[in-house]
Amino acid sequence: MKQTEISDRGLIRLLPATYHKAPALRGLVDSDEEADILAEIEGLTSARLVAESGKSPHLDPRELAWHRRKADLRVYGNTHVNAAFTYTRARGNRFNGEDRGAWYCTWDVMVSVAEVAFHRTRELGYVGDFNDVARYVELHADFIGIFDDLTDEPGHTALHADPKVGYPAGQHLADDLRRTGSRGLIYPSVRAPTGNCLVCFDPQAIQNVRPGASWDLTWDGAPDYSILPVV
Repeated sequence: MKQTEISDRGLIRLLPATYHKAPALRGLVDSDEEADILAEIEGLTSARLVAESGKSPHLDPRELAWHRRKADLRVYGNTHVNAAFTYTRARGNRFNGEDRGAWYCTWDVMVSVAEVAFHRTRELGYVGDFNDVARYVELHADFIGIFDDLTDEPGHTALHADPKVGYPAGQHLADDLRRTGSRGLIYPSVRAPTGNCLVCFDPQAIQNVRPGASWDLTWDGAPDYSILPVV
């Protein structure tokens, strides 16, 4: 596998708008002292806060983005970075298992759209109803350094279109790479074959997170979807 050095700004991660909000608890209290009490209660069930407090068996808090609870509104992006590594899908994703997440992003927003739309469409198929509107918000981040690169191996099993085949192979590959100190992997998008993706294994490698544009994806009774920018 080759390695590629990058120094790129504004790689794009799409986040459901429901997860892109100011702290919901702040409006319920009248003072910072009361906010701290509610934050402590929230932390009992929040995987991100459990990891930040050093109580996760899978993540060392020193790996996570620098954080302080009271700085959440002043240092944009810290909670989003930490959440990417602490909240996971059952059975994981292509290059992460259930125990530890990763930061997935792309160089082209339409590649990101294709990736998230595949997962959303699959979920709608599970419930048998292709009627849905989902809003996604861009998170931009910068990356500098040397990353492993799978773009010259398009036939690698980890890139198989069927998650039942590709995900176990990808998770095994990611585990091996992380053990050797890899910060992340560049790979060809499986859902948008003309684009590339980056999965970052190291929270500290994600720099300068900031919000971008918003997009509405609409399913109108069929697996095909339409895309509209939010203006």
